[in-house]
Amino acid sequence: MSDPLSQFSPATRAWFGASFAAPTAAQTGAWSAIAAGQHALVVAPTGSGKTLSAFLWSIDRLTTTAPPDERSQRCRVLYVSPLKALAVDVERNLRAPLAGIMHAARRLGEDHHDLRVGVRSGDTSPAERRKLGTQPPDILITTPESLFLMLTSQARESLRGVETVILDEVHAVAGTKRGAHLALSLARLDALLPRPAQRIGLSATVRPLDEVARFLGGDQPVTLVAPPAEKRWDLRVVVPVEDMTALGDLVDEIPEGPTAGANRASIWPHVEERVADLVQQHRSTIVFANSRRLAERLTARLNEIAAERAGVTLPDGVPAQVMAQSGAGHAPADGGSL
Repeated sequence: MSDPLSQFSPATRAWFGASFAAPTAAQTGAWSAIAAGQHALVVAPTGSGKTLSAFLWSIDRLTTTAPPDERSQRCRVLYVSPLKALAVDVERNLRAPLAGIMHAARRLGEDHHDLRVGVRSGDTSPAERRKLGTQPPDILITTPESLFLMLTSQARESLRGVETVILDEVHAVAGTKRGAHLALSLARLDALLPRPAQRIGLSATVRPLDEVARFLGGDQPVTLVAPPAEKRWDLRVVVPVEDMTALGDLVDEIPEGPTAGANRASIWPHVEERVADLVQQHRSTIVFANSRRLAERLTARLNEIAAERAGVTLPDGVPAQVMAQSGAGHAPADGGSL
């Protein structure tokens, strides 16, 4: 198929085209297998759009078809994550496509059915659990343990309409006792349904593929979607001073803070300024330190540098000064390093 988006509704195509340059190889392969009704294992690196490759086909189908009249049949997509925090992130990340497709459908004058997303985990309150059972969402996000509890209680009635099961981070459970327990829950779920649900597995790193595919599909064949991926490294060694041999030379000004009394040139003021430059040049920055104490001091110093560059005087009690109480001045202490 020349255009992998041609199988979606106009609203979904409009939203995707406005949000992304083009589908990734993982998305193209996954949509082809999912549209054919096959079980699929999608293996691709982080950032390749795996989550959307699993969800978009179902979202497009659910938003363009009327929901079942029977309340117990309302939940048609089940997402299972072995990580509770990941389940919460997925619920948050689904808001953009759901809202975007809805607005695109209204703009194009197309019929559109709003979808509800629910999350059930160990943190879900009893009241919310009861609501999920009596008013099932279109898409339910849960964990293996919560799925087991649902299937062994009256809450299983809310799963009778499930058509698609998405298993994220398959490599984290395949070949483990937790995975065997999840496989049993999936078998129980299929026994509850008019016909077995389509299974879609997602993983960034998994080997061997055939073993994981067997875990995902059980006795059913699974289509492997594993486009070749090339890791590209952008590694740079940066020296923030012009002459490293000058470090340790005596200087006229005596440094403050942990280096007080040692009037020798230090690399740390240059490191702090360079890190501050990188922070200002990028939207997100991760700085690794050898200890929590060093991280706190560096954070305090970066706040001070930012205030100095902005011409702002930090008031008493700001986080930078609170954290700096463990040692004022430049970040390094006791020979610490970044």
